[in-house]
Amino acid sequence: MTQDLARIRAFVQVFDSGGFSAAARQHGRSKALLSKYVTDLEDYLGVRLMNRTTRKLSLTEAGEAYYREASQLLQQLDDLDASILDQAAAPRGLLRISAPRNFGETILGPAIFAFLADHPEVTLDLRLEDRFVDLVEEGIDLALRISALQDSSLIARRIASMRHMVAMAPALVASHGIPKRPEDLRNLPCIVDTNLQGQANWRFVEAGQTISVHVSGPVRVNSPLSAHDAAVAGLGLALVPGYLASRAIRAGTLVPVLEDFLPQGAMLQAVYPHRRHLAGKVRALIDHLVIWFEKNPF
Repeated sequence: MTQDLARIRAFVQVFDSGGFSAAARQHGRSKALLSKYVTDLEDYLGVRLMNRTTRKLSLTEAGEAYYREASQLLQQLDDLDASILDQAAAPRGLLRISAPRNFGETILGPAIFAFLADHPEVTLDLRLEDRFVDLVEEGIDLALRISALQDSSLIARRIASMRHMVAMAPALVASHGIPKRPEDLRNLPCIVDTNLQGQANWRFVEAGQTISVHVSGPVRVNSPLSAHDAAVAGLGLALVPGYLASRAIRAGTLVPVLEDFLPQGAMLQAVYPHRRHLAGKVRALIDHLVIWFEKNPF
């Protein structure tokens, strides 16, 4: 009959603690009980797992193999217990979230604050900044990113589709005309947003091929909102997120161009560190954001 978990756990605890006395103190059990459990396990397996002396405890070859597999198994069971308990409990505690500044100020805020209203025991540290954030180093639970995931140590979940648009002011259309192909941008004033991947090298799809067009113009900014405002002012064409451009397009202060050449598939992603057990408050927020943006597309 398979040994019960108490004996397996005793074996792992004794080795992790460096001895029977230390394990007894650390885990609140008697030294005699731990010794009995380990002996029972060895008798069942028919091999010695530990070499015991008055000064030193070490694992035999069989003990090393058993410890390696048993410790992983116990960790998986502990993680499973914690996950089920966490899912059953209401979200609570501090959430540290990172997001791009303009997106956070224009789109994300209402979604996050609605989550807090539904979960009063959750507190928030929302950091809006346009820089790469090391989630592990800075203790961030969740980042909202509008880009492809590049760090393999992180996990990403799609929240919503995103799109970028090239737009220009009606006055600029009147003076320079509407570009017909991406290459036409080389001869037109453009607003360069240094926060964009590629910065002054804008990507398009033409005849099924991805191409890059180098642009230049009178203004360089490090903010999509400033690029948008410069375009509205007629200073050049801007490549900006659709959630910023759409309102100005509806108002007639910007004109979309080159729509058939823009890449598809961009998305808003929830990114978090690779952990065996994802905190319930983080999982609850991600689920909330998916539902929120299905009902409130941008």
